[in-house]
Amino acid sequence: MLSMPSRHWYRGLFLGLATLTTATLVHAHGDVTPQPVNTEALPDVGEEWLTENPYRGTDEAVWQAAVDIGASGYNQNCARCHGLEAISGGLAPDLRFLEAEEYGDEWYVERFRSGYTQNGITKMPAFGDLLGQKAAWAIRTYLETRPDEGALDDFSPRLKEIRDELQGWAASSDPDPDAVDAVREELSTIAAEVTTGSGAPIADSVAFRAARLLDGSAESLKIAADTLTIGLSAAQ
Repeated sequence: MLSMPSRHWYRGLFLGLATLTTATLVHAHGDVTPQPVNTEALPDVGEEWLTENPYRGTDEAVWQAAVDIGASGYNQNCARCHGLEAISGGLAPDLRFLEAEEYGDEWYVERFRSGYTQNGITKMPAFGDLLGQKAAWAIRTYLETRPDEGALDDFSPRLKEIRDELQGWAASSDPDPDAVDAVREELSTIAAEVTTGSGAPIADSVAFRAARLLDGSAESLKIAADTLTIGLSAAQ
C-alpha cells in the first residue's frame, strides 16, 4: 500500500480529483453523464494498469496525440469542476501542480481507477472502467503540460499584439509569408520559455498551440488568432 505523500497540497489535490463529474453522483454534481474519450489514435498500453504515464517522454507524435485527446477528455469530464484549461476557480484544487513523475502518477491513477469515498459518500466514481486506461493517461498528459501560474504574464502583451496581427492578416487577401514565418518563429520562442506547473519539460501553452496551427493559410491565421484569444482569456 502506498504511504501518504508528505507534501501538503496532495491532500487537497486528491479531494479535488474526487469531484470529477459523473451521472451516478447526483448528490455531488447533479445529473451529468460522463463522456467517452476516443483514444484510437494512441498506442495500446496493455490491460494491466500502469503506475507511470506511458505517454510521457515518448515520441513527439504520440505525446501530442495524448495531449490533444487528453484535452478533449478533460474538457468533457473534468473542466466543470476543475476549470477551463485546468485553472481552478477555487471550488476544486488546481490539478496543474501534480508532479510529472511516477510519484504523482501512482496517486493519480489510484484515484482515477478506484474513485474516492468520504464519510460513506462516494465523491468520485471508479473512472477506470468508465473511461479506460488510455483515456486516464491522456488526461494526465494534458494536465501535466499546463503552464505554471503566471507563466504567461510576461508574454501576454506581445501575444495579444500577435493575435491582432493574425486577425488583420486573416482578413487580407494576400498575407506576407515571411511575416507569418517570423511570427511562427516568435511564438515558438515564447513557447519554449513557458514553464509548467507540474515540472514537465514542455508546456502546451497558447503560444505553443498557435505556432503549431500556422501554415500560412488565411484559415490557419484565423484559427491561431482565436486560439490566442481563448487561451489568454482563460489565463486571466
